[in-house]
Amino acid sequence: MNNQNITNILSPEMHHLSPLTYYLSPDEYIPIAALNQYAYCTHRCWRMFCAGEFVDNQYTIEGTTLHDRVHTIGEGQREETWQIRAIWLKSDKYKLIGKADLIELENGECYPVEYKRGRKGEWDNDAWQVCAQALCLEEMTGKTISTGYIYYAYSHQRQLVEINEELRQSAIATIEAVQTLLFTGAMPKAIKTKRCDGCSLSPQCLPQSADKVKRYQEAS
Repeated sequence: MNNQNITNILSPEMHHLSPLTYYLSPDEYIPIAALNQYAYCTHRCWRMFCAGEFVDNQYTIEGTTLHDRVHTIGEGQREETWQIRAIWLKSDKYKLIGKADLIELENGECYPVEYKRGRKGEWDNDAWQVCAQALCLEEMTGKTISTGYIYYAYSHQRQLVEINEELRQSAIATIEAVQTLLFTGAMPKAIKTKRCDGCSLSPQCLPQSADKVKRYQEAS
């Protein structure tokens, strides 16, 4: 399958479809972005995708600005690589839907590139999001996707993501966990970690307050 055939599958009409076209219900299709949020913090994921809560801070605004800039560039040729931006991906098998920042096609092969505002190696959950995009691409194109990339805007570096069996199984387990969360709506406990310092929803869940109450109860 050459670049043109893959481009036909990832057609311009597909680029601009609303997620509501496929998002039948929270029990069936889940946003690819939810995997990253779940891996970052299960309580944050619940607040965003079950309770419908979201608050911006410096980090989320920087991330949104980055993605908006990437998504407005469109598609085009870069040397021997054809680039398609802001394309909707879907998997019926894994009940996933989401927008890829960038899909690159070269020598008949395609791979996803996810943009992040941070620096290389800062978090380990970004690879699951790339893997989920690869799973969607495999179903849409009929081709095996063995690699993907994460581009970190802070360091201007790409990090190779090998879509191996270990990562696939880990991503699939996370998909199933998120599906269970969205199906049951059960709120995970808020646990205070260093990630809370940069979380825009920390004032809503107040994990430090829960720890203080627990210590007070244990001391009583």
